[in-house]
Amino acid sequence: MKSGYTLPVFAIAAAKAAIFAIKRKNSTSVELDLLESGSGTVEIAQSAIIDDNTAIAIAISNPGDNLDLTAGTPVWAWVKLESSTGGERMILEAGEGLGRTSSGEPAIYQLARNLAEVNLLQLLPEHLSARIRFILPEGRALAKRTSNAAFGILEGLSLLGTSAISKPLSVEDKLEEFRADLRTKASNSHQIAFYIGANGYQVAQNLGFQTSQLVQTANWVGAMLVEAALLGVTSITLVGYHGKLLKLAGGIFNTSSHLADARIDILVRAAVHENLPIALIQEIERSLTAETVHKLLVEHDCDRVIFQYLTDQITRRATAYVQKYTDLKIEIKTILCDRLGQLVV
Repeated sequence: MKSGYTLPVFAIAAAKAAIFAIKRKNSTSVELDLLESGSGTVEIAQSAIIDDNTAIAIAISNPGDNLDLTAGTPVWAWVKLESSTGGERMILEAGEGLGRTSSGEPAIYQLARNLAEVNLLQLLPEHLSARIRFILPEGRALAKRTSNAAFGILEGLSLLGTSAISKPLSVEDKLEEFRADLRTKASNSHQIAFYIGANGYQVAQNLGFQTSQLVQTANWVGAMLVEAALLGVTSITLVGYHGKLLKLAGGIFNTSSHLADARIDILVRAAVHENLPIALIQEIERSLTAETVHKLLVEHDCDRVIFQYLTDQITRRATAYVQKYTDLKIEIKTILCDRLGQLVV
């Protein structure tokens, strides 16, 4: 499986190409110092001079074989060289599609800033500073498919990462990584919270769980439940986005959409069970996403009764699943939240 780079790398590569353009050095690729990850070459899709001191360049995100929603998205860097006044030599700004924090700061984090310092600062003449604006034309739309808003990143994506290299793991490697984490944490606590997604992690922390009790399951909820029971865990709290966890109410314990996706059917069954009006049930059946159904239920003031039913079903099914495969009975609780990390029951 092929590795790639994280989003900050493409942003800094585009900025470097823009500085080269101002210096009348056209580049189809740039070399970058990737800090502890060594060095690398990033292709540049386009660059253009705007005036004597301003240019723009574009790199295309390529995270390798990772399932990353930023794959193929263009990353623009607009750079303007200005007279240095003795202050910051580089000012990094958020343009369209790059999010801001709730306090208004650009969502540009330490990795991106470190990459900028080692790769761009040396290109600036001593009497000049650089104003660098990163633009992600598809960022606002892509951010709607993430949990950024739950972490206070608004109106776009973030330049976030712990490493310049984006390393894919095989399905088996990923599952083994989660199982190893579970083994470590189960040896210290018999009360564990399984979280699904970044919003699930935040909610679990807000509920009082310690980091030493939090275990990620990704799509392998069933396998991880069985593993936990065999390790002697006596209490598990399932925490995550309703659109994922509600699959368990239908007996689907691998939540990958590539294997099964019966969410609308499960929501229709819940609506029938709670005797919702037939017209509303038909509207649920016509809906394309669980998020759409949630909003519809809120509009009709019946969201809580439906999601309480689903919560109870998930808990019942999960308990039975563990007992079936281990002959053990453990306490299981379920907490459902929306994409913003707000509890739905």
